[in-house]
Amino acid sequence: MNITVIGTGYVGLVTGACFSKMGNKVYCVDIDEAKIEGLKEGILPIFEPHLGTMVKDSQKKGDLIFTSHIKEALDNTDIIFIAVGTPMASDGSANLDYIFSAATDIAENITRDSLVVVKSTVPIGTCFKVKEHIEEILKKNGSPVKIDIASNPEFLKEGRAIEDCMHPDRVVIGAEKDEVFEKLKELYVSFVLNHDRFVLMDVKSSEMTKYVANAMLATKISFMNEVANICEVTGADVQKVRLGIGSDKRIGYDFIYAGCGYGGSCFPKDVQALINTAKSHGYEPKILSNVEEVNANQKMVLVNKVVDRFGSDLNGRTFGIWGLAFKPGTDDVREATSQVVITSLIDKGAKIKAYDPKANDEFKKAIDSKYLSSIEFVDNRYSATDNCDALILITEWKELRNPDFDLLSEKLNEKVIFDGRNIYDKKITKKGFELFQIGC
Repeated sequence: MNITVIGTGYVGLVTGACFSKMGNKVYCVDIDEAKIEGLKEGILPIFEPHLGTMVKDSQKKGDLIFTSHIKEALDNTDIIFIAVGTPMASDGSANLDYIFSAATDIAENITRDSLVVVKSTVPIGTCFKVKEHIEEILKKNGSPVKIDIASNPEFLKEGRAIEDCMHPDRVVIGAEKDEVFEKLKELYVSFVLNHDRFVLMDVKSSEMTKYVANAMLATKISFMNEVANICEVTGADVQKVRLGIGSDKRIGYDFIYAGCGYGGSCFPKDVQALINTAKSHGYEPKILSNVEEVNANQKMVLVNKVVDRFGSDLNGRTFGIWGLAFKPGTDDVREATSQVVITSLIDKGAKIKAYDPKANDEFKKAIDSKYLSSIEFVDNRYSATDNCDALILITEWKELRNPDFDLLSEKLNEKVIFDGRNIYDKKITKKGFELFQIGC
């Protein structure tokens, strides 16, 4: 098939690359000409394992084309995917400006009947509004072109996006016509050898499915973090509790690890957007509101532990930070706990030495510039501990999971570790370390 993907951010780029890998001809369109030129040269705007190789291979074969000229793409397209960002607006709702800008560009340049598929995460009812928007412009321009609309939410995990796209555990399609279902099933059949993985539904239910999936996972995280806090004040060990409940098949082990809060581009904004949607329809979503509140508080847990150990005046103190990305396998620092921890410590007078395998540069862009003079970014994990009063682990990259504790004891001024992901065995206390973890 010939496919256009509008948007070369995380979802659009991964989706376009994977479609092209399966032999489709894919046009990836973006209004950012500098980004497009970079992609043509193999310069990716994001870090995702294996994505760079896939992009280069598909470009060489002519199956993946990057362009800022949407008409060039639409003239040779069977299906149009909208995969632009929907960032959080100031009131917590999803900002749909990019969605409707893409819809306008489609309407102004489309020359034949087409299927428009919204892959971006959008509030319930958006797909129909996009269809109406496009049809209004087509009518105004006297165009005879007809469009169909569908919802096809993504379920990509950063750090494992290629695997998730190439081998999805389900493909959710929301549509109103049988022929639309069949067209999208034809596109995805090479990804889904087991046809039971197609989940077909109406458009609004498809839009809701994406939000509910993320909200459910966020709820499990916040629930377990609240359990961790209860464990800490009662003397229980959340690590043991996790093992005790995870063996229940109704619960499972996924997303029940206690930690210092979730972040990223999806969970924070999607939970807030679903809260906003509920409130706009007159319903107060108490559970989701509490999920968000627990997560906000959890990002301060490490800071509070540092203050309990060193006092509220941290002038003259330097802390080594391991991990800036919101999770391993990505350079994404959006809503990352590291931002809250680092800015809070600096506000109390501390200096920071920070290390992340991939996210140093992104963190520099994301953090308020007034904090940069208090942060030294290093490219070696052990350099981040030189002459530091304590080590604070925030992101559990594999290379940080089994460090040389003897070397750490030599580099740190005090043998103190704040483990925000509970990955270090308490046996290290036998080496003389003070170990502070979450909920145990």
